[in-house]
This record gives sequence, structure tokens and C-alpha cells, in this order.
Amino acid sequence: MNNSVSNTGRVLWAGLRALLALTLVCGVLYPLAVTGIAQLAFPGKANGSETEDASGRVVGSALIGQTYLDGEAPDLRWFQPRPSNGLGVNSVNTQYSIILSGATNRSGDNADLIQWVTDAKAAVIKDNSVNGYTVKPSDVPADAVTSSGSGLDPHISPEYAKLQVHRVAERNKLDVATVGKLVADHTDDRILGFIGEPRVNVLELNIALKALTAGGQ
Repeated sequence: MNNSVSNTGRVLWAGLRALLALTLVCGVLYPLAVTGIAQLAFPGKANGSETEDASGRVVGSALIGQTYLDGEAPDLRWFQPRPSNGLGVNSVNTQYSIILSGATNRSGDNADLIQWVTDAKAAVIKDNSVNGYTVKPSDVPADAVTSSGSGLDPHISPEYAKLQVHRVAERNKLDVATVGKLVADHTDDRILGFIGEPRVNVLELNIALKALTAGGQ
């Protein structure tokens, strides 16, 4: 009996020591080491790729899209992002909420998806057709009417950004060429020249637009 109790005690003590050691190494030392290396090597990414405006105020993350609204309607002074109804209009992720993310998961012939795309395309054409510039249905790129796989994509295609140039210029009383150059300056090429597609970060573009309009006032 005594041997049994003694052996059990040794096993429990060994298990407790292993638990404490692993907790210290995996739960304290390893996270501290990874955090320290990340803060030294790439602090911006480690802290969530925070994006600041011209005044130095953090206004969002370069990794998460945002909406630009005037009430419930799009604020047409600003460049607009992709639609964000990836989880459907009845979910908590209807307007770039980061509680959930996801794609539509609907087939190409789904009636709801077809209606979303049809409505979005009509809105893009209407919103971006201004005096002297009319958007044709064939001008509307796919990312203007569909959400991304996560529903939180911060980027749009250069084609969608250029389609919005005339409207943004008119709303902000700016020259079209000036706004077009702003888009060109904020267009990122393929990663390493061959990975992915050219893209425009909407938040960073709108921060530059805000600085430009403030400078012109």
C-alpha cells in the first residue's frame, strides 16, 4: 500500500512539474519571445497594420475594409470599397463588421446573388455617371458588385478606382487629372511582380484624398 501511494505521489509530482515547466515555456517565454521579435522586426504588422491619417490619428487597419456612408447611403465624396454582404443581409457582417467574415457561398445561378449583383451594378452606374462621363455596364468590374471571400477586403481593383475618379472629382471640386494621379500613386503592383493582381487600398486612398481636399481649402 505504501509503495502504491508513494508511486502515485511521484507520478503526480512529476506531472505537476511538467505542467509548470510547459506553462512557463509555452505560455510565457515563447509568447514573449515571439512578441519581442515581431516588435523589433516589423512592429507595424505586429500591431495590426494600423493606418494613420495626416494628423497621426489611427483611423483603421490596412488589412480591413471600411464603409464610407452618409446616413445609410454611400457618401459619394469618397472612393467606395467592395460590397460587404458576404454572409448575407441578415448577418452581423453586413457593413464590414469584423465579428464574422465569409463569402456568399451561393451558386452563380442563385436568385439572391443575381439580384445583389444586378442592384449593385445599377447603383455603381448611377452613382458614378456624372456630367460629361457616363458609366457603361461593360465598364463595371466584378469587384464593384461582389464581395471578397472574407467580406472584409480593403482593396479594390485599379479599374474600379478609375471608374470612381470623375464622381470623386466632381463631388470634391477637384480636377479629374489630379484625382486620377492620386489613384495611380496609390496603386500597388503585383507582389514580387507576379503574385496576385494590382490593387488599391481604399482606406489609404481616401486618407490621401482627405489631405488633398484639406490642402485645397
